[in-house]
Amino acid sequence: QVTLWLRKIHGDQPVPQYEVNERTVDILYELVECNEAKDRDVSLLIEDMKQKATEYEAEANYLQGLLTESLDLSLSSLSSEGTSYLNALVNSAVALETKDTSLTSFFCAIDDMTSELYRTESKNREMELALSNSRKKLTTMLTLEKQAEEDLKKTEEHLEIEKTKADSRSQNLQYLKDKSEDLKIRINVAE
Repeated sequence: QVTLWLRKIHGDQPVPQYEVNERTVDILYELVECNEAKDRDVSLLIEDMKQKATEYEAEANYLQGLLTESLDLSLSSLSSEGTSYLNALVNSAVALETKDTSLTSFFCAIDDMTSELYRTESKNREMELALSNSRKKLTTMLTLEKQAEEDLKKTEEHLEIEKTKADSRSQNLQYLKDKSEDLKIRINVAE
């Protein structure tokens, strides 16, 4: 089945060489199944489109016959202005995706589009509000971060000063201890 499919795909050209083993045959078989399923789907879609085209053509012929019989109108008898109005009506119906060109269909389609517009505008307002809140929070966070950095810098500078003072006091204390020992020794010697 894989070989027949490969020959069908490549047509008159020779099938390229490939390593024939269980794995490659399994992969190719899966491709065959997927390809055939897609072909069936496309065939069904084509048949559906042909059926719809036939239905639309029959509906157009019916409407044209209705116009011709009841109003004695045909596309050739319409003025250029009438033809442009008819084209505008058809284009509007297509753009609004109505099932026909009745006023009810137009009003329903316009109402649906208006509702969709309001929903979209509402979502946009919600998103703008959320974005605005996020910006405010971000600004606050950046301000706090900057303040924290400044506080950290001041603390490090203060710590450096205090460390210098502590080192100086430690040296003074060591000097006083040494001096005290020296004086004790002198006192003992003097005694």
